[in-house]
Amino acid sequence: MKNARYALVTGASRGIGSHFARALAARSWNLILVARSKDRLEELSRQLTDAHGIHVEPIAADLTASGAGAAIARRVEEEGLEVELLVNNAGQGLRGQFLSLSLEAQADSIRLNTLALTEMTYLLLPGMIARGRGCVINVSSTASFQPMPYAAVYAATKAFVTSFSVALAEEVRSSGIRVVTLCPGPTATDSSAERKSPSRLPRQPAEEVVEEALKKASAGGGVVVPRLLNKVMAFSNRLMPLHVSAKIVARGMGGTSKNPET
Repeated sequence: MKNARYALVTGASRGIGSHFARALAARSWNLILVARSKDRLEELSRQLTDAHGIHVEPIAADLTASGAGAAIARRVEEEGLEVELLVNNAGQGLRGQFLSLSLEAQADSIRLNTLALTEMTYLLLPGMIARGRGCVINVSSTASFQPMPYAAVYAATKAFVTSFSVALAEEVRSSGIRVVTLCPGPTATDSSAERKSPSRLPRQPAEEVVEEALKKASAGGGVVVPRLLNKVMAFSNRLMPLHVSAKIVARGMGGTSKNPET
C-alpha cells in the first residue's frame, strides 16, 4: 500500500475536509489525514479503510502551533509516503466586530488560514516537482473577493489564499504541477457551528463542492467558484468599489458571532 499514491488532507476530521477524504478514498487514494481531533480522525480512518481497503495515516496536530507543518512533513518522509495531492483545507474564522474579538483568537486564524497553508505547500511541493507530477488544492472562499466587515480577518486571510494560489499556479505550471484554488460560497457540512451561521444564501452540499474541485484538478487546475450564484456574486464584487461592497456586506453581517471552520 505504501508505494501507492497518497493525498494529504488538512482539517480532515469534519466539514469539507472530511468530504474530501471520503471522495478521495472512493477513488482509491491512500490518505494522510491531519486535524486536531485524534478521536474523530481515527474513527474516520477506520471507516475509510474498512469501506475502501486503502491505507490511512491519521496525524493529530494543531497547525497553529509553531513547527507543526515541519513535524508533519518529517513524519511523512520518515514513513516513506509520497504525497501526490495536497489539500490545504484547514481553516477557521470569527464573526464579530474586530475589536470585540480577542487578538489571540484572530492571530490563530491568521496562522491557520495563511501560514500553515503556506508552510505545508512549501514543504511538500518540492517532492512533487522532483517526481514531475502532483496537485495542490487550496481551499479559499468567495469571501476572498470582497472586504467583509464583521469577518474582517477571515476575509483578508482568504484573499491571501486566493492570490497566493493563483500566483503559485503560474510558477509551477512548467513543472507539471497543478494548483486548484477552490472558492466555495455557503456550504452545507456536518459542522454544528456552520449550522448556526446567519447566512441567508442557499447552501451547496459539500459533496458538490469537492467534486467540482477534483474535476478541476483532473482538468489541469485553476480557480473554482462552485455554483452560478456564487460566480455571479464574485464577478460583481470585482466590478464594485471596495467601500461599496463593504457597506453592503456590513448590512447583512453586522454583529454576528462565530464563523464556521472552512
